[in-house]
Amino acid sequence: MKKQQLFSAIYLAMGVTLMLGSCTKLDEEVYDQVLETSFNPTENDIPSIIGAAYTPLRTVMVGWQGDFDLQEEPADVIVTPVRPNGWYDGGTYQRMHRHEWTPTEWQPVNAWNENFRGVNTVNRILSQINEGSIPVTTGKEALIAELKAARAFYYSQLVANHGNVPLVVDFKDTARPKQATQVEVFNFIEKELLENIPMLSEKNDNSTYGRMNKWAARATLARLYLNAQVYTGTAQWQKCIDQCDEILTKGPYVLEAAFKTNFITTNNTSKELIFAVPFDEIFATQNSIHMKTLATAHRNVLDLTGQPWGGNCAVPQFIDTYDPDDTRMKDTWLQGEQRNVRTGELILTYTKAVPSIENTGFFEGFRIGKYEIKAGARSGLSVDYPVFRLAGIMMMKAEALLRSGKPDEAAVLVTNVRKRAFLGSPAKATVTGAQLQLGSSYRYGWQNTDGTIAEFQGGADIPYGRMLDELGWEFAAEGQRRQQLIRFGVYDRKIWFNHRPKNDGKKRYLFPIPQVELDKNPNLQQNADYR
Repeated sequence: MKKQQLFSAIYLAMGVTLMLGSCTKLDEEVYDQVLETSFNPTENDIPSIIGAAYTPLRTVMVGWQGDFDLQEEPADVIVTPVRPNGWYDGGTYQRMHRHEWTPTEWQPVNAWNENFRGVNTVNRILSQINEGSIPVTTGKEALIAELKAARAFYYSQLVANHGNVPLVVDFKDTARPKQATQVEVFNFIEKELLENIPMLSEKNDNSTYGRMNKWAARATLARLYLNAQVYTGTAQWQKCIDQCDEILTKGPYVLEAAFKTNFITTNNTSKELIFAVPFDEIFATQNSIHMKTLATAHRNVLDLTGQPWGGNCAVPQFIDTYDPDDTRMKDTWLQGEQRNVRTGELILTYTKAVPSIENTGFFEGFRIGKYEIKAGARSGLSVDYPVFRLAGIMMMKAEALLRSGKPDEAAVLVTNVRKRAFLGSPAKATVTGAQLQLGSSYRYGWQNTDGTIAEFQGGADIPYGRMLDELGWEFAAEGQRRQQLIRFGVYDRKIWFNHRPKNDGKKRYLFPIPQVELDKNPNLQQNADYR
């Protein structure tokens, strides 16, 4: 079965955790005594030991109202309107769209909980290794380095979403943790990655798939540097470029000839994926993006085993930015007539129009089709969720070069990424440095129910707006848009769909510290925009 080695490792890791760290008493007491004294793992057992450190990533990234929703719902590509079958859900999607979330809003609370679950799991495994209850003798240095890199990844999520969070590194420290500043968290992540990258594996095979190898850690660091100006107030473009160059010049990855290869059911074979979260329709079912986007009637298009819920869809203003020859449009969005795969019967037609976040029909709005939905698919897909791929590294370097005054060098990278999307019209693949310095083609403004745009703002005034467009076309529905809008100065000042900026002096670049955390830990203080 696909990714069987990784799943077996995770299940064994869960067993090791239970047998070494729990008080569960089974029929024969001898088992936990034998394990404590005779478990002597070798290098081949390392995936089993650390598997539990990665399992939280499934809910962190695309679990119900996970990071995917947290990054896309407040942005200008995807929206979840109220439909005849529901999706009001107490107004949470409207609040996310309008940037009116509260300290009890589930999406940011869930992000806090799940990322800290990952941090705590890593800390627990490190503690077991250091105290000898997991007596690692072979490859110990590399194992500890990998665990610390995984913890740094969780913190890279926390620094982006909540900013001022506790730095918890000791599993046995029961004191209420003190809050670190966003700059301190940034510095911690940078230090952890720089210190541990030299010890990480350079392999790119089944043994490192879904794990923090050297290249995944460098990608995490490059993303951190790309957003350094937002996090710390100081740009670090050259450091971003340096990390990207390490991957581009020394890493084993190549761009796939077909864009879709990165999102098919067997995308674990993609040579472009640097770090992905593995999913499986039976053993790891949290990848339910198709359930949240497909109309309920779409079940009859693909004879799906699960019945979709029909919620989120594309913002029409974003759809209008695509070049008609850009194949990423059809590779990302389901649109138009949808017919039964066996009989050809017309089941439904998706239209581009989305009248309002308050009231939209069953079939209005193009749906996310980027991740392959096989005929007969269950409620969970076997498509692995790409966190870093080579195209992303090329585009990070391009953006850093552009912001460093090297637009022509940036254009070469962007052109190379575009080529596979314009095979039928190759002349359109080329973009120049001058073009990347132009504004965005996005028609920012308030969308009326008839689709017309009021309070028109457009995107011509966005510095490097064309680069923002390029990021949108390549990475739509990959959980990246919120940070893109923040970096390009759009997030807190532009109108799109039914969202208006607050103009109250609060940027809301960070989500609030969850109220439940403030209530139980007096060492925490609410983020400034929510006081």
